[in-house]
Amino acid sequence: MGGPGGKGRGETFSQRFPLSPSPLAAGGTTHSMTGPRLYIRVASMGLGAVWSFKLRSIFVILGVAFGIASLTLIVTAVDGANRKAVEMVEMFGPDAALVFGGNIMMRAVGMRTMTLSRDDARQVRESLPGVREVLPMRVQAGQTVKAGNRNMQDVLVVGSTENYAVAWDWPLVEGRDITAADEAAGAKVVLLGDKPAVELFGDESPVGRVVFISNIPFQVVGRLAYRGVTTGGGGDIDNRVIIPLNTLMQRYNLDRKYFRALRIKFYEPENMAAHAENLRSLLRELHHLEFGADDDFTILTADEILKFLSMFKGGLSIFLGVTATISMLVGGFVLANLFSISVSERAEEIGLKKALGARGSAIMLQFLVEACALTLLGGVLGLFLGLGLGQFLSRLDILTIQFSWKAFFLALAGSQAVGLIFGLKPARQAAGLDPIQAMRGEG
Repeated sequence: MGGPGGKGRGETFSQRFPLSPSPLAAGGTTHSMTGPRLYIRVASMGLGAVWSFKLRSIFVILGVAFGIASLTLIVTAVDGANRKAVEMVEMFGPDAALVFGGNIMMRAVGMRTMTLSRDDARQVRESLPGVREVLPMRVQAGQTVKAGNRNMQDVLVVGSTENYAVAWDWPLVEGRDITAADEAAGAKVVLLGDKPAVELFGDESPVGRVVFISNIPFQVVGRLAYRGVTTGGGGDIDNRVIIPLNTLMQRYNLDRKYFRALRIKFYEPENMAAHAENLRSLLRELHHLEFGADDDFTILTADEILKFLSMFKGGLSIFLGVTATISMLVGGFVLANLFSISVSERAEEIGLKKALGARGSAIMLQFLVEACALTLLGGVLGLFLGLGLGQFLSRLDILTIQFSWKAFFLALAGSQAVGLIFGLKPARQAAGLDPIQAMRGEG
């Protein structure tokens, strides 16, 4: 095979580029081949040219594929982010607020993070209107949990007061929740998340069994339902165990006055904006913060999570959108340049066709068929490249993707748009060639 425009060795020009039979030779008029027969013939010739100019076709397909891959990645990543937002809001609850000690938005060096106290929790429970549940919490990450000859590492141990499952809307598969009596006595009891329960006990019930957390024995009193949601950094929300907060502070020798987070549920979720503002005002008063001073705590609600995810989706869409646009423009310019060169190299073919009665519109249609066929192949290849890259990034916990038919149709529509827009000028150039000059090779 030669380069673009080259003839195969041992082939005549007419063998390499078969021509439509001349209507004049058949004793008819120049308009005798019309309608479906004409379009089928032109399309067949266009597809034949795609196969003939293989090197040109490969360059065009790859150029378009990279742009479509980026477009596919945008759509699947945004759909994945939407799904993630729904999961997080459902898990968090529209009627709840989560307060962290320290201002995580400021991230000042040396800023205290243990700013929430038991007195804060008591005042919120007793003084804040509309409060239903108040749950102080503290965690110890990276702990080892054992049962018999099985063990799990890097388990999150959560210290909580009573009614953890109720406060987090987290159903219990079996057993009971942490109680006020457990908390007051510093009892060595534990709720197992789904992952530790499966890893340590398989299909058996863990309730009533003993597990060792950092070599301290705890009796299992309940098992949380499976949630299947990953947290930031690829953490598994089901990979946790819950023990009474007093027990956690005693066994790990922690400051008993302060805790890290406060989960608050309200009776009227439709008034969450007012609840959050009242909560902020109360905590500022309890912490004696002066007017204009930054908060030394952070309040998160479902609305705040959605705002953050919207900003993330917007930034992701802009970044990938610019990448996709540049890639598709590059693919379009590759197509336009190669087709313009191809018009010059195929001037004799075009001139002979026009001399035999081919209309300019048929010539233009053939080139557009070639362009759209190549970009269609590039679109399909780019779709699979984008999905493959998305799956790879998803496994690395960089992006969460979700395939939808929207990605498929946008990939095909985008590829055809590139073919029509960037193939139109070369097609018109070919249709406008003078047949006599073209047959002399002056295209």
